[in-house]
Amino acid sequence: MLADQFTLPEPDADARKMTTAWLFLGLASLVIAGLFTILIVLSRTPYFQEIIPWVDFFRTALVVHVDLTVLVWFLAFAGVLWSYNSSNRYPRTGWLALLLSAAGTLIITISPFTGESYPLMNNYVPVLQSTVFFIGLGTFGLGFSLLVVRTFLASWTIGTRIGGVDALRFGLLVAAIAALLAIVALVLSYFDIDEGFVGQAYYDRLFWGSGHIIQFTHTQLMLVAWLWLASVSGAYLRVSPRIALILFALGMAPLVMVPIIYFRFEVSSGGHLFWFIQLMKYGGALAAVPIGLATTLSVIEKWRPTPGFEVERNTLLFSILLFGVGGIIGFMITGSNVTVPAHYHGSIVGVTLAFMGITYHILPRLGFRKVSGRAARWQPGIYGSGQLMHIIGLAWSGGYGVQRKTAGSEQGLEQFEQVAGMSLMGFGGLISIIGGVMFLVIVYLAIRPVKDQL
Repeated sequence: MLADQFTLPEPDADARKMTTAWLFLGLASLVIAGLFTILIVLSRTPYFQEIIPWVDFFRTALVVHVDLTVLVWFLAFAGVLWSYNSSNRYPRTGWLALLLSAAGTLIITISPFTGESYPLMNNYVPVLQSTVFFIGLGTFGLGFSLLVVRTFLASWTIGTRIGGVDALRFGLLVAAIAALLAIVALVLSYFDIDEGFVGQAYYDRLFWGSGHIIQFTHTQLMLVAWLWLASVSGAYLRVSPRIALILFALGMAPLVMVPIIYFRFEVSSGGHLFWFIQLMKYGGALAAVPIGLATTLSVIEKWRPTPGFEVERNTLLFSILLFGVGGIIGFMITGSNVTVPAHYHGSIVGVTLAFMGITYHILPRLGFRKVSGRAARWQPGIYGSGQLMHIIGLAWSGGYGVQRKTAGSEQGLEQFEQVAGMSLMGFGGLISIIGGVMFLVIVYLAIRPVKDQL
Protein backbone atom coordinates (compact mmCIF):
# COMPACT_ATOMS: atom_id res chain seq x y z
CA MET A 1 0.00 0.00 0.00
CA LEU A 2 1.08 3.57 -0.66
CA ALA A 3 0.91 4.45 3.04
CA ASP A 4 3.48 1.75 3.73
CA GLN A 5 6.03 3.14 1.28
CA PHE A 6 9.10 4.52 3.00
CA THR A 7 9.16 7.95 1.38
CA LEU A 8 8.83 11.51 2.62
CA PRO A 9 6.42 13.96 0.97
CA GLU A 10 7.71 16.96 -0.92
CA PRO A 11 8.48 19.92 1.38
CA ASP A 12 6.66 23.23 1.23
CA ALA A 13 8.31 26.33 -0.21
CA ASP A 14 9.97 27.45 3.05
CA ALA A 15 11.34 24.01 3.90
CA ARG A 16 12.52 23.64 0.32
CA LYS A 17 14.58 26.84 0.53
CA MET A 18 16.17 25.84 3.82
CA THR A 19 16.88 22.30 2.60
CA THR A 20 18.54 23.70 -0.52
CA ALA A 21 20.71 26.04 1.55
CA TRP A 22 21.96 23.21 3.77
CA LEU A 23 22.63 21.11 0.69
CA PHE A 24 24.69 23.91 -0.84
CA LEU A 25 26.71 24.19 2.38
CA GLY A 26 27.43 20.46 2.32
CA LEU A 27 28.40 20.51 -1.35
CA ALA A 28 30.57 23.60 -0.82
CA SER A 29 32.43 21.79 1.96
CA LEU A 30 33.23 18.93 -0.44
CA VAL A 31 34.42 21.33 -3.15
CA ILE A 32 36.66 23.22 -0.73
CA ALA A 33 37.98 19.95 0.68
CA GLY A 34 38.90 18.97 -2.87
CA LEU A 35 40.85 22.19 -3.27
CA PHE A 36 42.70 21.41 -0.05
CA THR A 37 43.61 18.05 -1.56
CA ILE A 38 45.47 20.00 -4.25
CA LEU A 39 47.21 22.06 -1.56
CA ILE A 40 48.16 18.85 0.26
CA VAL A 41 49.87 17.60 -2.89
CA LEU A 42 51.58 20.94 -3.59
CA SER A 43 52.84 21.17 -0.02
CA ARG A 44 54.97 18.08 -0.74
CA THR A 45 56.02 19.15 -4.25
CA PRO A 46 59.50 20.66 -4.82
CA TYR A 47 59.52 24.41 -5.53
CA PHE A 48 55.85 24.83 -4.61
CA GLN A 49 56.51 23.78 -1.04
CA GLU A 50 59.02 26.63 -0.75
CA ILE A 51 56.25 29.16 -1.45
CA ILE A 52 54.27 28.02 1.59
CA PRO A 53 55.80 29.58 4.72
CA TRP A 54 54.34 27.11 7.22
CA VAL A 55 56.60 24.31 8.36
CA ASP A 56 53.95 21.57 8.40
CA PHE A 57 51.36 22.78 5.91
CA PHE A 58 50.76 19.19 4.74
CA ARG A 59 49.17 18.21 8.06
CA THR A 60 47.56 21.64 8.41
CA ALA A 61 45.75 21.22 5.09
CA LEU A 62 44.93 17.61 5.96
CA VAL A 63 43.21 18.67 9.20
CA VAL A 64 40.94 21.11 7.35
CA HIS A 65 40.30 18.56 4.58
CA VAL A 66 39.18 15.93 7.12
CA ASP A 67 36.99 18.35 9.06
CA LEU A 68 35.26 19.54 5.89
CA THR A 69 34.62 16.06 4.49
CA VAL A 70 33.65 14.27 7.70
CA LEU A 71 32.37 16.91 10.11
CA VAL A 72 30.84 19.67 7.94
CA TRP A 73 29.56 17.45 5.09
CA PHE A 74 27.88 14.93 7.40
CA LEU A 75 26.34 17.47 9.77
CA ALA A 76 25.25 19.74 6.93
CA PHE A 77 23.48 16.78 5.33
CA ALA A 78 21.77 16.12 8.64
CA GLY A 79 20.51 19.68 8.16
CA VAL A 80 19.28 18.71 4.69
CA LEU A 81 17.19 15.80 5.97
CA TRP A 82 15.90 17.54 9.08
CA SER A 83 14.98 20.68 7.14
CA TYR A 84 13.29 18.60 4.43
CA ASN A 85 11.09 17.11 7.15
CA SER A 86 10.42 20.40 8.96
CA SER A 87 7.30 22.52 9.20
CA ASN A 88 7.36 26.30 8.86
CA ARG A 89 7.74 26.85 12.61
CA TYR A 90 10.70 28.82 14.00
CA PRO A 91 12.16 29.78 10.62
CA ARG A 92 14.46 32.43 12.09
CA THR A 93 16.10 29.83 14.33
CA GLY A 94 16.64 27.61 11.30
CA TRP A 95 18.22 30.36 9.21
CA LEU A 96 20.37 31.53 12.13
CA ALA A 97 21.63 27.94 12.55
CA LEU A 98 22.52 27.83 8.86
CA LEU A 99 24.20 31.26 8.94
CA LEU A 100 26.37 30.32 11.93
CA SER A 101 27.29 26.95 10.40
CA ALA A 102 28.24 28.57 7.10
CA ALA A 103 30.26 31.29 8.85
CA GLY A 104 32.03 28.67 10.93
CA THR A 105 32.86 26.66 7.82
CA LEU A 106 34.29 29.76 6.14
CA ILE A 107 36.45 30.61 9.17
CA ILE A 108 37.74 27.02 9.37
CA THR A 109 38.62 27.23 5.67
CA ILE A 110 40.70 30.39 5.97
CA SER A 111 42.32 29.48 9.30
CA PRO A 112 45.37 27.72 7.75
CA PHE A 113 46.34 30.96 6.01
CA THR A 114 46.38 33.09 9.16
CA GLY A 115 49.69 31.81 10.55
CA GLU A 116 51.41 28.69 11.88
CA SER A 117 48.71 26.35 13.15
CA TYR A 118 50.49 23.40 14.83
CA PRO A 119 48.09 20.70 13.56
CA LEU A 120 47.03 17.78 15.71
CA MET A 121 45.69 14.59 14.09
CA ASN A 122 43.55 13.52 17.03
CA ASN A 123 40.51 11.30 16.59
CA TYR A 124 37.15 12.48 15.25
CA VAL A 125 37.80 16.24 15.00
CA PRO A 126 41.47 16.95 14.23
CA VAL A 127 42.36 20.50 15.16
CA LEU A 128 44.66 23.38 14.38
CA GLN A 129 46.04 25.04 17.48
CA SER A 130 45.09 28.53 16.37
CA THR A 131 42.56 31.02 17.67
CA VAL A 132 40.99 31.49 14.23
CA PHE A 133 40.39 27.77 13.79
CA PHE A 134 38.76 27.39 17.19
CA ILE A 135 36.53 30.40 16.55
CA GLY A 136 35.39 28.74 13.33
CA LEU A 137 34.88 25.36 14.97
CA GLY A 138 32.94 26.92 17.84
CA THR A 139 30.77 28.97 15.49
CA PHE A 140 29.95 25.90 13.42
CA GLY A 141 29.19 23.92 16.58
CA LEU A 142 26.83 26.63 17.81
CA GLY A 143 25.04 26.63 14.47
CA PHE A 144 24.65 22.86 14.51
CA SER A 145 23.35 22.98 18.10
CA LEU A 146 20.66 25.46 17.03
CA LEU A 147 19.80 23.17 14.11
CA VAL A 148 19.23 20.27 16.52
CA VAL A 149 17.05 22.40 18.81
CA ARG A 150 15.00 23.64 15.86
CA THR A 151 14.58 20.07 14.63
CA PHE A 152 12.77 19.14 17.83
CA LEU A 153 10.57 22.24 17.60
CA ALA A 154 9.70 22.12 13.90
CA SER A 155 9.58 18.43 12.90
CA TRP A 156 6.28 16.95 11.80
CA THR A 157 4.52 14.80 14.37
CA ILE A 158 4.02 11.07 13.90
CA GLY A 159 0.48 9.85 13.26
CA THR A 160 -1.42 7.26 15.26
CA ARG A 161 -1.53 4.92 12.26
CA ILE A 162 2.12 4.20 11.66
CA GLY A 163 2.92 4.39 7.95
CA GLY A 164 6.17 4.51 6.04
CA VAL A 165 6.33 8.30 6.33
CA ASP A 166 5.94 8.09 10.10
CA ALA A 167 8.70 5.49 10.38
CA LEU A 168 11.14 7.69 8.46
CA ARG A 169 10.17 10.73 10.52
CA PHE A 170 10.80 8.76 13.70
CA GLY A 171 14.20 7.72 12.34
CA LEU A 172 15.06 11.38 11.73
CA LEU A 173 13.88 12.27 15.23
CA VAL A 174 15.99 9.65 17.03
CA ALA A 175 18.98 10.79 14.94
CA ALA A 176 18.44 14.28 16.38
CA ILE A 177 18.24 12.82 19.89
CA ALA A 178 21.64 11.19 19.37
CA ALA A 179 23.03 14.51 18.11
CA LEU A 180 21.73 16.31 21.20
CA LEU A 181 23.31 13.67 23.43
CA ALA A 182 26.61 14.13 21.56
CA ILE A 183 26.51 17.87 22.26
CA VAL A 184 25.85 17.25 25.97
CA ALA A 185 28.69 14.68 26.05
CA LEU A 186 31.09 17.21 24.53
CA VAL A 187 30.26 19.72 27.26
CA LEU A 188 30.66 17.09 30.00
CA SER A 189 34.02 16.01 28.59
CA TYR A 190 35.24 19.60 28.46
CA PHE A 191 34.65 20.08 32.17
CA ASP A 192 35.94 16.66 33.27
CA ILE A 193 39.30 16.31 31.48
CA ASP A 194 42.28 16.06 33.80
CA GLU A 195 44.44 19.19 33.69
CA GLY A 196 47.50 17.07 33.01
CA PHE A 197 46.37 16.23 29.50
CA VAL A 198 47.64 18.56 26.79
CA GLY A 199 47.98 18.55 23.01
CA GLN A 200 46.67 15.57 21.09
CA ALA A 201 45.88 13.58 24.25
CA TYR A 202 43.61 16.41 25.42
CA TYR A 203 41.63 16.66 22.19
CA ASP A 204 41.34 12.89 21.87
CA ARG A 205 39.53 12.84 25.20
CA LEU A 206 37.54 15.99 24.45
CA PHE A 207 35.95 14.53 21.32
CA TRP A 208 35.99 10.83 22.26
CA GLY A 209 32.53 10.53 23.79
CA SER A 210 30.71 12.91 21.45
CA GLY A 211 32.56 11.51 18.44
CA HIS A 212 31.35 7.99 19.17
CA ILE A 213 27.80 9.15 19.88
CA ILE A 214 27.43 11.22 16.70
CA GLN A 215 28.13 8.05 14.70
CA PHE A 216 24.69 6.86 15.81
CA THR A 217 23.22 9.99 14.23
CA HIS A 218 25.01 9.29 10.94
CA THR A 219 23.92 5.63 11.01
CA GLN A 220 20.27 6.44 11.72
CA LEU A 221 20.19 8.97 8.88
CA MET A 222 21.80 6.40 6.57
CA LEU A 223 19.13 3.83 7.47
CA VAL A 224 16.42 6.38 6.71
CA ALA A 225 18.10 6.89 3.34
CA TRP A 226 18.28 3.11 2.69
CA LEU A 227 14.56 2.61 3.23
CA TRP A 228 13.74 5.69 1.18
CA LEU A 229 16.02 4.76 -1.74
CA ALA A 230 14.76 1.17 -1.74
CA SER A 231 11.13 2.28 -1.91
CA VAL A 232 11.54 4.87 -4.66
CA SER A 233 13.61 2.47 -6.79
CA GLY A 234 10.85 -0.12 -6.75
CA ALA A 235 11.87 -2.59 -4.05
CA TYR A 236 9.10 -4.02 -1.88
CA LEU A 237 10.32 -4.05 1.70
CA ARG A 238 9.00 -6.98 3.69
CA VAL A 239 9.16 -5.04 6.92
CA SER A 240 6.21 -3.09 8.22
CA PRO A 241 6.54 0.59 9.14
CA ARG A 242 5.82 -0.29 12.76
CA ILE A 243 8.66 -2.81 12.81
CA ALA A 244 10.96 -0.27 11.15
CA LEU A 245 10.05 2.24 13.85
CA ILE A 246 10.90 -0.32 16.53
CA LEU A 247 14.23 -1.01 14.83
CA PHE A 248 15.06 2.71 14.80
CA ALA A 249 14.36 2.79 18.54
CA LEU A 250 16.46 -0.35 19.03
CA GLY A 251 19.33 1.32 17.20
CA MET A 252 19.28 4.09 19.79
CA ALA A 253 18.98 1.76 22.79
CA PRO A 254 22.76 1.42 23.38
CA LEU A 255 22.97 5.15 24.09
CA VAL A 256 21.29 4.59 27.46
CA MET A 257 24.79 3.48 28.48
CA VAL A 258 26.23 6.94 27.87
CA PRO A 259 25.17 8.48 31.23
CA ILE A 260 26.47 5.35 32.98
CA ILE A 261 29.86 5.64 31.27
CA TYR A 262 30.16 9.31 32.22
CA PHE A 263 29.01 8.65 35.78
CA ARG A 264 31.17 5.56 36.29
CA PHE A 265 34.40 6.56 34.52
CA GLU A 266 36.32 9.81 34.42
CA VAL A 267 36.81 11.22 30.93
CA SER A 268 40.57 10.88 31.31
CA SER A 269 40.42 7.20 32.30
CA GLY A 270 41.05 4.15 30.16
CA GLY A 271 37.64 2.80 31.11
CA HIS A 272 35.95 5.78 29.48
CA LEU A 273 37.80 5.14 26.23
CA PHE A 274 37.27 1.37 26.34
CA TRP A 275 33.52 1.39 26.92
CA PHE A 276 32.82 3.89 24.18
CA ILE A 277 34.68 1.59 21.79
CA GLN A 278 32.50 -1.32 22.93
CA LEU A 279 29.39 0.84 22.61
CA MET A 280 30.07 1.59 18.96
CA LYS A 281 31.51 -1.84 18.13
CA TYR A 282 28.53 -3.85 19.33
CA GLY A 283 25.72 -1.32 19.62
CA GLY A 284 25.83 0.23 16.19
CA ALA A 285 24.62 -2.93 14.44
CA LEU A 286 21.33 -3.37 16.32
CA ALA A 287 19.32 -1.46 13.72
CA ALA A 288 21.79 -1.49 10.81
CA VAL A 289 21.91 -5.28 10.45
CA PRO A 290 18.15 -6.04 10.30
CA ILE A 291 17.33 -2.98 8.16
CA GLY A 292 20.32 -3.70 5.95
CA LEU A 293 19.23 -7.33 5.50
CA ALA A 294 15.63 -6.37 4.79
CA THR A 295 16.72 -3.80 2.25
CA THR A 296 19.16 -6.18 0.58
CA LEU A 297 16.57 -8.98 0.32
CA SER A 298 14.03 -6.57 -1.16
CA VAL A 299 16.54 -5.50 -3.81
CA ILE A 300 17.45 -9.11 -4.65
CA GLU A 301 13.75 -9.96 -5.01
CA LYS A 302 13.21 -7.09 -7.46
CA TRP A 303 16.64 -6.61 -8.95
CA ARG A 304 15.62 -4.35 -11.83
CA PRO A 305 14.82 -0.88 -10.48
CA THR A 306 11.86 1.22 -11.51
CA PRO A 307 12.72 2.93 -14.82
CA GLY A 308 14.19 6.37 -14.15
CA PHE A 309 15.43 5.44 -10.67
CA GLU A 310 18.54 3.44 -11.58
CA VAL A 311 20.82 6.03 -9.96
CA GLU A 312 19.05 5.73 -6.61
CA ARG A 313 19.27 1.94 -6.76
CA ASN A 314 22.98 1.95 -7.58
CA THR A 315 23.87 4.28 -4.71
CA LEU A 316 21.81 2.10 -2.37
CA LEU A 317 23.64 -1.08 -3.40
CA PHE A 318 27.11 0.36 -2.96
CA SER A 319 26.15 2.08 0.28
CA ILE A 320 25.05 -1.22 1.81
CA LEU A 321 28.15 -2.99 0.47
CA LEU A 322 30.67 -0.45 1.80
CA PHE A 323 28.98 -0.06 5.17
CA GLY A 324 28.78 -3.84 5.58
CA VAL A 325 32.42 -4.43 4.65
CA GLY A 326 33.49 -1.61 6.98
CA GLY A 327 31.51 -3.18 9.82
CA ILE A 328 33.05 -6.61 9.24
CA ILE A 329 36.55 -5.12 9.20
CA GLY A 330 35.79 -3.47 12.54
CA PHE A 331 35.77 -6.90 14.18
CA MET A 332 39.24 -7.60 12.73
CA ILE A 333 40.93 -4.71 14.57
CA THR A 334 43.70 -5.97 16.86
CA GLY A 335 45.88 -2.88 17.32
CA SER A 336 46.67 0.63 16.15
CA ASN A 337 47.31 -0.27 12.52
CA VAL A 338 45.70 0.71 9.21
CA THR A 339 42.88 -1.79 9.79
CA VAL A 340 41.34 0.98 11.94
CA PRO A 341 41.01 3.51 9.07
CA ALA A 342 39.87 0.65 6.81
CA HIS A 343 36.96 0.11 9.20
CA TYR A 344 35.86 3.70 9.56
CA HIS A 345 36.48 4.55 5.90
CA GLY A 346 34.06 1.79 4.94
CA SER A 347 31.45 3.06 7.36
CA ILE A 348 31.95 6.70 6.37
CA VAL A 349 31.73 5.94 2.66
CA GLY A 350 28.60 3.84 3.21
CA VAL A 351 26.95 6.88 4.79
CA THR A 352 28.28 9.21 2.10
CA LEU A 353 26.89 7.03 -0.71
CA ALA A 354 23.48 7.01 0.98
CA PHE A 355 23.59 10.82 1.16
CA MET A 356 24.65 10.98 -2.50
CA GLY A 357 21.64 8.88 -3.44
CA ILE A 358 19.24 11.09 -1.49
CA THR A 359 20.84 14.15 -3.09
CA TYR A 360 20.16 12.76 -6.55
CA HIS A 361 16.59 11.89 -5.58
CA ILE A 362 15.52 15.17 -3.97
CA LEU A 363 17.04 17.55 -6.53
CA PRO A 364 13.82 17.60 -8.64
CA ARG A 365 11.80 18.12 -5.44
CA LEU A 366 13.92 21.17 -4.67
CA GLY A 367 13.21 22.69 -8.07
CA PHE A 368 16.23 21.41 -10.02
CA ARG A 369 16.55 18.98 -12.91
CA LYS A 370 16.38 15.22 -12.45
CA VAL A 371 19.72 13.45 -12.53
CA SER A 372 19.92 10.90 -15.32
CA GLY A 373 22.29 9.55 -17.94
CA ARG A 374 25.11 7.03 -18.13
CA ALA A 375 27.58 9.07 -16.06
CA ALA A 376 25.11 9.34 -13.18
CA ARG A 377 24.36 5.61 -13.29
CA TRP A 378 28.07 4.74 -13.26
CA GLN A 379 29.14 7.27 -10.63
CA PRO A 380 28.12 5.24 -7.52
CA GLY A 381 29.93 2.19 -8.89
CA ILE A 382 33.11 4.10 -9.69
CA TYR A 383 33.19 5.83 -6.32
CA GLY A 384 32.13 2.74 -4.39
CA SER A 385 34.49 0.32 -6.18
CA GLY A 386 37.43 2.67 -5.66
CA GLN A 387 36.66 2.97 -1.98
CA LEU A 388 36.22 -0.81 -1.70
CA MET A 389 39.73 -1.33 -3.10
CA HIS A 390 40.96 1.42 -0.78
CA ILE A 391 39.68 -0.21 2.41
CA ILE A 392 40.61 -3.76 1.36
CA GLY A 393 44.15 -2.53 0.72
CA LEU A 394 44.24 -0.91 4.15
CA ALA A 395 42.85 -3.98 5.91
CA TRP A 396 45.32 -6.20 4.06
CA SER A 397 48.24 -3.98 5.03
CA GLY A 398 47.01 -3.73 8.61
CA GLY A 399 47.14 -7.50 8.85
CA TYR A 400 50.87 -7.24 8.10
CA GLY A 401 51.52 -4.58 10.73
CA VAL A 402 51.45 -1.29 8.77
CA GLN A 403 50.76 1.38 11.39
CA ARG A 404 48.13 4.11 11.07
CA LYS A 405 48.89 7.85 10.96
CA THR A 406 52.24 7.33 9.24
CA ALA A 407 53.44 8.32 5.78
CA GLY A 408 56.41 7.82 3.52
CA SER A 409 59.35 5.94 5.00
CA GLU A 410 57.69 5.96 8.45
CA GLN A 411 55.28 3.27 7.20
CA GLY A 412 58.10 0.71 7.05
CA LEU A 413 56.87 -1.02 3.89
CA GLU A 414 59.34 -3.90 3.63
CA GLN A 415 57.31 -7.03 2.87
CA PHE A 416 55.70 -7.65 -0.52
CA GLU A 417 52.30 -8.00 1.13
CA GLN A 418 52.65 -4.58 2.76
CA VAL A 419 53.63 -2.90 -0.51
CA ALA A 420 50.87 -4.67 -2.44
CA GLY A 421 48.21 -3.75 0.09
CA MET A 422 49.14 -0.09 0.23
CA SER A 423 49.42 0.03 -3.58
CA LEU A 424 45.87 -1.32 -3.84
CA MET A 425 44.84 1.30 -1.29
CA GLY A 426 46.38 4.11 -3.36
CA PHE A 427 44.94 2.89 -6.67
CA GLY A 428 41.49 2.56 -5.16
CA GLY A 429 41.79 6.01 -3.62
CA LEU A 430 42.54 7.49 -7.03
CA ILE A 431 39.48 5.84 -8.56
CA SER A 432 37.28 7.02 -5.70
CA ILE A 433 38.51 10.60 -6.18
CA ILE A 434 37.35 10.38 -9.80
CA GLY A 435 33.97 9.13 -8.58
CA GLY A 436 33.72 11.94 -6.04
CA VAL A 437 34.49 14.58 -8.66
CA MET A 438 31.85 13.00 -10.93
CA PHE A 439 29.25 13.41 -8.17
CA LEU A 440 29.98 17.11 -7.79
CA VAL A 441 29.95 17.69 -11.56
CA ILE A 442 26.69 15.77 -12.01
CA VAL A 443 24.99 17.73 -9.23
CA TYR A 444 26.33 21.01 -10.61
CA LEU A 445 24.92 20.24 -14.06
CA ALA A 446 21.55 19.51 -12.45
CA ILE A 447 21.36 22.71 -10.40
CA ARG A 448 22.83 25.25 -12.79
CA PRO A 449 20.32 27.52 -14.57
CA VAL A 450 19.03 26.25 -17.88
CA LYS A 451 20.18 29.39 -19.65
CA ASP A 452 23.80 28.42 -18.90
CA GLN A 453 23.54 25.25 -20.94
CA LEU A 454 25.08 25.21 -24.42
